[in-house]
Amino acid sequence: MIFGMSNPAPVNFDDFTENYNALLARSTKFFTPSEEYFASYKVQILKRETESLQIDRILEYGCGIGRNLPFLRSAFPQACIEACDISPKSQEVAKENNPHVEFYVESDLVKQERQYDLVFVAGVFHHVPVEDRRNLVKKIFFRCSPGGWVFIFEHNPWNPVTRKIVHDCEFDQDAVLLRPTELLSLVSWAGFVQPKHRYCLFMPPHLKLLARIEKFFGKIPLGGQFWVNALRKK
Repeated sequence: MIFGMSNPAPVNFDDFTENYNALLARSTKFFTPSEEYFASYKVQILKRETESLQIDRILEYGCGIGRNLPFLRSAFPQACIEACDISPKSQEVAKENNPHVEFYVESDLVKQERQYDLVFVAGVFHHVPVEDRRNLVKKIFFRCSPGGWVFIFEHNPWNPVTRKIVHDCEFDQDAVLLRPTELLSLVSWAGFVQPKHRYCLFMPPHLKLLARIEKFFGKIPLGGQFWVNALRKK
């Protein structure tokens, strides 16, 4: 894992479909024994931040093996949920566990024209070569309906524990972590408005009382991750 430089050779996620969860669990077992916690946690934030919005269509961009999708279905039971990824093998795994989600590979140009009220992107940008990130955020912009929102979760490069985890993780060997300012700049450049960011993932789940109040720590740059949301203006 490096920070602020060009990416090394890209990771092929087809190689990690069978042991992705095991590798994640091994890297994060000091924080929680359940690797599902991180997916649930992000979707809880997503639900909280969109409670006042009408969300009928959701896209998870870069769904991988579908770890977030059951939690998205539970949080947004009335929404149509779709998912795309560049890894066909990852999608095969995701389809087995999420039969009510429509999947498509990112190379499907026809389906790229679909638009959504909410585009959810978790842990994707740090795998994308720095020079390709503008192209990616522009694609995401056009996937949002006018009046739709993007939510992007990324690792916090200021957190030394996060940096250690990413450094040691086999499927993060191509990672180049983003500063929040870089991601905010990208979404603004693409045409999104009202960009906002907050830090998250401060407390392990066994500290339940503190975990309940950590949303009030969002401006403190110490969380393990951060998120950015922004609006595509009508």
